[in-house]
Amino acid sequence: MVRTKTCPLFCSAKMAHAKLIMAACQKKLLSFPPPPPGTVFVNEHVSIRTEGSYRVVSVHGVVFAHYDVADRAAEAYTMVNLFESGYADQNDIAESFGCSSRSVRRYQERCEAGGLGGIIQLPGRPSSSESGQGNRDRTILRLKTKGFTNRAIAGRLGLSEGLVRKSLRRLAWQPSAIPCLPMIEEAPVTPAVLQVSQASAAGAADGERQKVSDGSGDEPLPQSLDLDPCNRSMDRVLAALGKLEDAAPLFAHAASVAKAGVLLAIPSLVASGLLSVARRIYRTLGPAFYGLRTTLVAYVLLSLLRIPRPENLKEHAPGDLGRIVGLDRMPEIKTLRRKLARLAGLKGSQELGREMARRRIAERGRLFGFLYIDGHVRAYHGKRRIPKTFLPRTRLAVPATTDYWVNDKKGDPLFVVTAVANAAMTRMLLPILEEMRKLVGPHRRLTVVFDRGGWSPKLFLKILEMKFDILTYRKSPFRHISEKRFVLRKARLDGRSVEYLLHDQPVRFLKGKLRLRQVTRLTDTGHQTPVITSRWDLRDVVVAYRMFERWRQENFFKYMRQEFLIDALADYQVEPDDPTRLVPNPARKEIEKQLRAARGRFAKLQEQYGSTALDYLEGRTSTMREFTSAEKRIYGEIKEAVDQIAVLLSQRHALPKRVPLGEISQRGQEAVKLSTERKHLTNVLKLVAYQIESDLVERLRPYYARVDDEGRTLIQSALQSAAAIESTDKELRITLAPLSSEHRSKAVAALCQDLNQTNTEFPGTHLRLHFAVTGPPMS
Repeated sequence: MVRTKTCPLFCSAKMAHAKLIMAACQKKLLSFPPPPPGTVFVNEHVSIRTEGSYRVVSVHGVVFAHYDVADRAAEAYTMVNLFESGYADQNDIAESFGCSSRSVRRYQERCEAGGLGGIIQLPGRPSSSESGQGNRDRTILRLKTKGFTNRAIAGRLGLSEGLVRKSLRRLAWQPSAIPCLPMIEEAPVTPAVLQVSQASAAGAADGERQKVSDGSGDEPLPQSLDLDPCNRSMDRVLAALGKLEDAAPLFAHAASVAKAGVLLAIPSLVASGLLSVARRIYRTLGPAFYGLRTTLVAYVLLSLLRIPRPENLKEHAPGDLGRIVGLDRMPEIKTLRRKLARLAGLKGSQELGREMARRRIAERGRLFGFLYIDGHVRAYHGKRRIPKTFLPRTRLAVPATTDYWVNDKKGDPLFVVTAVANAAMTRMLLPILEEMRKLVGPHRRLTVVFDRGGWSPKLFLKILEMKFDILTYRKSPFRHISEKRFVLRKARLDGRSVEYLLHDQPVRFLKGKLRLRQVTRLTDTGHQTPVITSRWDLRDVVVAYRMFERWRQENFFKYMRQEFLIDALADYQVEPDDPTRLVPNPARKEIEKQLRAARGRFAKLQEQYGSTALDYLEGRTSTMREFTSAEKRIYGEIKEAVDQIAVLLSQRHALPKRVPLGEISQRGQEAVKLSTERKHLTNVLKLVAYQIESDLVERLRPYYARVDDEGRTLIQSALQSAAAIESTDKELRITLAPLSSEHRSKAVAALCQDLNQTNTEFPGTHLRLHFAVTGPPMS
């Protein structure tokens, strides 16, 4: 058989031809048919196909909506659903459907306010209630009656003078045709009460002054000249003229308001007494549309909505948030900053925190048998030079500020104190306990629980003299106990079963002057943890349980740091530091640095001297003369190192350990510290927000079996949920949307019934709050 040789060029041409055929086949297999006529692509996900008088909208090839082209309501509802579902943005939708993005936004607002029936307006001129024309006409009439010229009215309302003149002609205005309203200067009310809610307009016309239960004392019911809740132009004009201290809440009817579930917190907010205490301390913020009451209510509700800083407001629509508190807009970033700065300038945050703690103790005094005290370090990353302290999370000394929090035995906060220059717990315990003694009275005995940072037997004597008991860890060193002497203890405390291996014994300190009790716990790994206490009346298992429950406070710090941003700066202001405050001497610190370097050099020379002698003994040095020369040189260097260490020690001994801060500032260091007033104010408000959340969890407990595990999560979901708002003459009805599951909705519905029993009125109105959840009645 003869084997023929194939030409390589022929083979390559054949392979190329085969590849072309394969590519053509693949292209034919993967090709898509051309879109049918009348198809418009909104984006890569959404397409619109019009055929005859019908239109079909598809998402990912699945029919999303189909309707008659003449059905404007169905088309508008489809555009709203596409945007709210996240399938397309407003600009793409508007371009594809042949309208403007403003129309899409208008459809969305009408759908939220009136549902499907409110999307499309009827033909002809809109009615006054729909277009706002009637409100504008009434405002023009009021201003004209008060003597404003047409030009002044046009300037205040942003209109042209010709439009104002035509409106007055159309309304057939005559100087005597409209009953004259009293001039603002002649009004028989004070500027603080120039507000009225829509529900109380009739009562105000009769000259009656109603009282409100908003927790702000016996303040008269505020008044307003606006009737449209979505247009507060008259109140803003009055605020600009200095005739208004706080805008009255006016609520518009709405089928669904985002995040309106946060109004569940209003009964607890009113019961906390924050508004009445703040009114007594701060009195007023002066003429403003957003006054003291509005600012405090808004900040607490925003914190519960996890908007804990003014800077976070830029991520939310102010109009939507404003409807929750009965305003046309929520105060925006700069406005809220100015209000907080104004409150901080009044220097009342310390008194506010003290009064809130006093009310909390009077309300929940039974929970204050044990007090947990611990410091929380807030790291600082700015450019100012402030004192450093140890940050446990990073295990480094960083510029920071230390706050000391006092919590009850359930872990809820009572009050907070900012330490001066990061003072240690041993220096802060006595001032904190002195303040606590003023709050609880002279005779009540409490147990103070803290960690090893407060270990000081001399301090314990002073604490016991103040009629406080102590409970803390014992600081090393301590004598270990034989494992045979530990006894297994079991108990059920706070609804939980606990068991520890414990040893109980008395111990003495300060040469027998201080006699305390030591309860030592043995873990499975053999580690022993001694606990020191002055409580001889408690069982050893209770002592151990209360000490180890100190981690509730650590969990509180973590929760507040993540959810309420207590580590964030409230402002960037600084204030002069105390020039007489003693600080570590920087000159002594520099000497100690040189001393460590000299001692390190001395240790290396000793090592080198020993190595030289060992080389000679083992024969690695050739001659005696070479060894003697090296030995003499190293010995001389060692003598120089010893002399240098002696000089540095004498210099360090001559320098004081601490010097006044004023002496350091003269060397180029600026004697300033971070401003604490505004930060302390925001801490107190966030503390109140956390307490409100805790109160709602406790109210939920009888209706939800897993409240210990999921209580706060459920409350957060309820506060974040949408709700319908309906205002009547006497009630403000809040109907929450159903939650993710039926049993959670039932639990929140039961919580709503419980809150309705409080008969709470919304602050600034006489409207009684009524809560409910959409769905069938609870069985």
